[in-house]
Amino acid sequence: MTLPAPRDGSPAVPRLADIAAQAQVSEATASRVLNGRPGVAHSTRQRVLAALDLLGYERPTRLRRRSAGLIGLVTPELTNPIFTDSRRSLVTDLDDPKLAPPGWKNLRKPKAVPLRDAQIQELHVRDFSASDPTNAHPGTYRAFTDRSSDGARHLRRLADAGTTHVHLLPVFDIATIPEKDAKTPDCDLPALPADSPRQQECVTASAAEDAYNWGYDPLHYTVPEGSYATDPEGPGRTREFREMVGSLNRDGLGVVMDVVYNHTAASGQADTSVLDRIVPGYYQRLLADGSVANSTCCANTAPENAMMGRLVVDSVVTWAKQYKVDGFRFDLMGHHPKANMVAVRKALDALTPARDGVDGKRIILYGEGWTFGEVADDARFVQAGQANMAGTGIATFSDRARDAVRGGGPFDEDPGVQGFASGLYTDPNDSPANGTRAEQRARLLHYQDLIKVGLTGNLADYRLTDSTGRRTTGAGVDYNGAPAGYAERPGDALAYADAHDNETLFDALAFKLPAGTRAADRARMQILAMATATLSQGPALSQAGTDRLRSKSLDRNSYDSGDWFNALHWDCRQGNGFGRGLPPAADNQDKWEYAKPLLTTVSVGCAEIEASAAAHRDLLTLRATEPAFSLRTTAEVQRALSFPLSGPDETPGVVTMRLADLVVVLNATPDTQDQRLTSATGTRYALHPVQAHGSDPVVKDAAYDRRTGTFTVPPRTVAVFRAG
Repeated sequence: MTLPAPRDGSPAVPRLADIAAQAQVSEATASRVLNGRPGVAHSTRQRVLAALDLLGYERPTRLRRRSAGLIGLVTPELTNPIFTDSRRSLVTDLDDPKLAPPGWKNLRKPKAVPLRDAQIQELHVRDFSASDPTNAHPGTYRAFTDRSSDGARHLRRLADAGTTHVHLLPVFDIATIPEKDAKTPDCDLPALPADSPRQQECVTASAAEDAYNWGYDPLHYTVPEGSYATDPEGPGRTREFREMVGSLNRDGLGVVMDVVYNHTAASGQADTSVLDRIVPGYYQRLLADGSVANSTCCANTAPENAMMGRLVVDSVVTWAKQYKVDGFRFDLMGHHPKANMVAVRKALDALTPARDGVDGKRIILYGEGWTFGEVADDARFVQAGQANMAGTGIATFSDRARDAVRGGGPFDEDPGVQGFASGLYTDPNDSPANGTRAEQRARLLHYQDLIKVGLTGNLADYRLTDSTGRRTTGAGVDYNGAPAGYAERPGDALAYADAHDNETLFDALAFKLPAGTRAADRARMQILAMATATLSQGPALSQAGTDRLRSKSLDRNSYDSGDWFNALHWDCRQGNGFGRGLPPAADNQDKWEYAKPLLTTVSVGCAEIEASAAAHRDLLTLRATEPAFSLRTTAEVQRALSFPLSGPDETPGVVTMRLADLVVVLNATPDTQDQRLTSATGTRYALHPVQAHGSDPVVKDAAYDRRTGTFTVPPRTVAVFRAG
């Protein structure tokens, strides 16, 4: 991380050369002093430390504080690369050529895309390669440089199809992963039955000391995590992080960092507390009784305070300039003030290639705009929440269509609550939670309204007819008592059907689809669900492996579930991750009664996995090559996009969208469906060439009758037709 900003407001990152010049010593001598190495005269050492004071920086090796009679020693939060397990800080010149991999200075970035066109793969560093036998550097930054590995080949195929960015789960210095000598489960996991509790017992026993964690436990915000380096000791992690960025960029993919400035791993005098030991009670948000708020899960920070807000901006700018990161995803962004996020956007926009080596305007920003806890409803400041962020150039995740597609919500007592892509009403399961047939039909039609709003880019002012026949706007469609539409323009809302939180899409569908659903049909429903995000206006995200039917064996919160439950399997012969035992009890035991029978009966094989991946790539290509999916304003969307069959007579389980010269039909039912658009009568339409010549044989049976304007679409299929 960077050192604190000098008092005169000059840049927050000191150069070793500046310190050496001020002290009138060589850079080598200054480095020895700052890293606590012996062999330097006392007078020289004092000159270097005095230089730091004159430049306005905290002394970086061991900071002291005295408060209430306590003396604490702590590595500074704003520091550059550190030693293994963050034991000591290391002052490093990040401009040192030794830390720059070949081609770094003149690294060519992928073609810039506006935020509204971003198609993002969310990926954990270890998930990508830890179980890939074709990768020479499993579980590390360097795994991304192994271009012949199965995982790297898959990412290139996605990039060629239209994926623009890889979003990496936390890669800053993490408090909960040992950087050396990590433990592994002491069991023969593959030998255990698919529905056994033994796997989770064994994984949980070593979880606190293994090499796996999602990483939402920040220790030092602006230092690369050491456990992902081949050697965590010293600045080598910086070079390897840059190698990863360079390799992904050369494959046509921007790199997005998942950043977690809303909380710290701990506060007070805890071993993993940093900010609160430097200035007690300032960097952490306090409640009325003086205790540290923990609504985020851990010790909340206070970015509404000037220097915490400044830390956020400086840290992001450092990652952008020194590591050439192409985007940032803000965890629990609603716990930040809107002003703080706008300041981040402004600081990035000021970066230029000539002065800073990067074009900050092309860096994308998005985050979680949920509002809850002590800051809910703008209680302490105007939050960076969903509605508040509209029009800022910073997107927020939209949960509206996500819930409609999957069904229910992520915390339902019964995971069998169905949705549009999981068979509600049209292919019902036996869960009583779905209600009567009439209730199912009504809920499905409302879900279709939420999906329509999602396809517009979640626009608040878009005008449509809902499934009851009422003329309304996106904001007029209800989502659990809140407006469904909140975006000002495409790009304000980010669409997704699954992410690392909650069950994977495959696992959610395993709970919700009827137990006897064929493997091929499970795969088709997966692609249809993903299509609601891929074919929407605005950016879309999917969890890595979702296109390959990725499972975590029904684990709804796999943050500490080890490689066993989290690893991606690029070779379909290894399966998709389903049936690797009952998921860890801590977050899943209340669902074991539902999970156990599924783990021995649901399965997919290479045919379904490869077909799903290929069909998703076809949809990515279709989106990337059709300008109509990249509209800029609400007015453009209003003119080009409509739902001509929406109303009281619309077909349950089918959404039909007209978009410029395209007609998109999402048929989530188990039957072939005819959708008649009288306005299309006499116009020539044909299945889009990407699908007509694509990988899916079923969609090729889709047809159009010019005489009647009728589009015929096979079961569980998304079909796109083009005029002409």
